[in-house]
Amino acid sequence: MRYIATKNAPSAIGPYSQAIDLGDMIFTSGQIALRADGSLVEADVKAQTKQVLTNLGEVLNEAGSSLSKVVKTTIFLANMEDFAVVNEVYASFFGDHKPARSTVAVKTLPLNVGIEIEAIAVK
Repeated sequence: MRYIATKNAPSAIGPYSQAIDLGDMIFTSGQIALRADGSLVEADVKAQTKQVLTNLGEVLNEAGSSLSKVVKTTIFLANMEDFAVVNEVYASFFGDHKPARSTVAVKTLPLNVGIEIEAIAVK
């Protein structure tokens, strides 16, 4: 087991790793709309989703994987009315690759962001 950390994505804001590398599998922690420098993207959920997926890509790259190798994502939304906007941005990052996915409505997320996404990928 190897802990993944990259300076190209925000540092963990608690006692956890950006991701865990288990050899052939990568398990990411949930990413929220923080820039690599730790500043918050306070814009709408579209901009937040772009930042979240950018962060996930950076963490996966550090682990020797990529968004094209994601097998499962879990999306946490503070407002299910944002589902269509999130889908639009999500599709622009994944293209024809369609990982398995769950989307869950939650009451609140860290720092009151609108979205958090975690992923499982292969190398």
